[in-house]
Amino acid sequence: MSHPVDVHVGQRIRQRRWAIAMTQQQLAEAVGIKFQQIQKYETGMNRVSASRLWDIAKALNVPITFFFEDAEQPGLSEEQALLSSKETLDLLRTYYSIPETQRKRLFDLARALGDTG
Repeated sequence: MSHPVDVHVGQRIRQRRWAIAMTQQQLAEAVGIKFQQIQKYETGMNRVSASRLWDIAKALNVPITFFFEDAEQPGLSEEQALLSSKETLDLLRTYYSIPETQRKRLFDLARALGDTG
């Protein structure tokens, strides 16, 4: 059974990797391992050693502390899970690629649709 902190660290690795649109293969190549190992880290199946976490942090351009943020409460809240999903990150990336004036109009539309429920 995986330790909750190992699962949390894996979730943070996946969240950051998705946020910067990096594949498991790209991350694996950056740290010199096979992508299957990244899969095991991200699921919490395998623990990440300190030196490997250092390499992953460098590859993902985050401080080591990034992986332990909110670790006092292992497991994601519903809001954290929503914010760390691939669909949400893809939506945010796409949203911010829209020119600002159109983005504001889209935001206003989305807000109006959400209020009609």
